Amino acid sequence: MEFQLSNRGNEESAFEYKENDEVLAEIIWTKLGDIMVVEHTFVSEKLRGQGVAKQLLDRTADYAREKGFKIEAVCSYVVAAFEKSNAYDDIKA
Repeated sequence: MEFQLSNRGNEESAFEYKENDEVLAEIIWTKLGDIMVVEHTFVSEKLRGQGVAKQLLDRTADYAREKGFKIEAVCSYVVAAFEKSNAYDDIKA
């Protein structure tokens, strides 16, 4: 599954997956300096149970590493993922 980077203005961006112009999965953040404040993760019922939220988070984490950013978890999914795994320790704000 390939996620597209979407710049939504006002420092808000997202990785999203669409089919027929319908957003079926997305992770949204606001960039504040070198911090990505991850505020929301959404996965359509059509894709639930397939690990898509983790794929979105992993893509976002890779992007943060590529750009030298840190991630502040606000979204409940990302907060839980950060607590459960040390795989993201290098990018936690």
